[in-house]
Amino acid sequence: MPVLHLKAKPNARTTQLVVGPDGSITVRLQAPAHDGKANACLLAYLAEVFGVSKSSVTLLSGHTAPFKKVEITDLTEQAFQAALQPFRQ
Repeated sequence: MPVLHLKAKPNARTTQLVVGPDGSITVRLQAPAHDGKANACLLAYLAEVFGVSKSSVTLLSGHTAPFKKVEITDLTEQAFQAALQPFRQ
């Protein structure tokens, strides 16, 4: 079960995932950081990116902070790395 350490940036023009050259993960979210909308958008987007159900994506920490820890169940490490490959810069 991979655990993602990422930075969420709400109020972006489009929702997108970016993996930096150092391996850092940033997710830009269209949703505002208000009433949990950004967190809900983040979890739904990650489920879509990794091809798992929304219930397989859990926010472990960072509910009110930009730096978040997200666990993805039902996904092997190999499938996780393969899903991230198109987002690497």
